[in-house]
Amino acid sequence: MTGQQLRPRVLVIGLNPYKVPGPWDPQPVAEGIEAGETKFAEHGVGAQFCLFGLDGSDNPEEMVTAALQSQPWECVVIGGAVRRAEERLGLFERVINLVHRHAPRAAIAFNATPSDTYEAAARWID
Repeated sequence: MTGQQLRPRVLVIGLNPYKVPGPWDPQPVAEGIEAGETKFAEHGVGAQFCLFGLDGSDNPEEMVTAALQSQPWECVVIGGAVRRAEERLGLFERVINLVHRHAPRAAIAFNATPSDTYEAAARWID
């Protein structure tokens, strides 16, 4: 980024891997998210990440609403961890409806992995 801050154009909504209960290693997912963030900077596209936990320490709807209302967005990427697990179907629906309500002009994109988040957004932004 060479010292200048890029204006965020893309909002990425996903899970904070360190706040997801269960016996699993969050490090590979965290590294994938970091790689995704780096790609945005390398391509000169500002991105803001809204990552919430499922361990009860966060209110996902409040966090997503605040992020969506913070500015106009060109694209909102919804991460796979939010949408793929059957037990999170209700959460995924709430997130989609929040995007529809608070960022109706934003394109909605879906990544395949945390590290290809930039590519998902790039399909929809100029």
